[in-house]
Amino acid sequence: MASWQRILVPVDFSETSQSAVRQAVDFAASFRSSLILLHVGDKAAADVATEFPLGLEASLLDAERERLLKVLTPAEQAQFHPEFVIVAGSPANEIVRCASEREVDLIVMGTHGRSGVSHMLIGSVAERVIRSAPCPVLVVRNSELATAVDVTSTPDSVGSALNA
Repeated sequence: MASWQRILVPVDFSETSQSAVRQAVDFAASFRSSLILLHVGDKAAADVATEFPLGLEASLLDAERERLLKVLTPAEQAQFHPEFVIVAGSPANEIVRCASEREVDLIVMGTHGRSGVSHMLIGSVAERVIRSAPCPVLVVRNSELATAVDVTSTPDSVGSALNA
């Protein structure tokens, strides 16, 4: 059985991210794991903040820190003593870097489930993390979004799709 002592959860404050946090909390409770919550801020926004009024960057960082602290309930914070990390940069790169530096055993992250042209243009942070992560990655979809789409497949429809 896997021993997941350190679980990393990237947080972008979306509903899918919150679903990943809930899943990670369940795993942490089951395996008595520690949690690391990571928020990757926009590098461009941080650069802009340094060009404007002094202290604006610190205010933005404080606001992100406050939001990140509210991701877990006070009881969960008391139970898991999570580490909160905020960095600026490319989300996929920073997630993998954090996992490597902190010797994480599992990454639990949400996916927005983009497809088609938006997926080709934007790409998937989860996909890039999966390709280069130093540990297993559990990708969580928002259960409300997943149940809103009714997907029915039969052997004939799958065969037709593969032969198309």
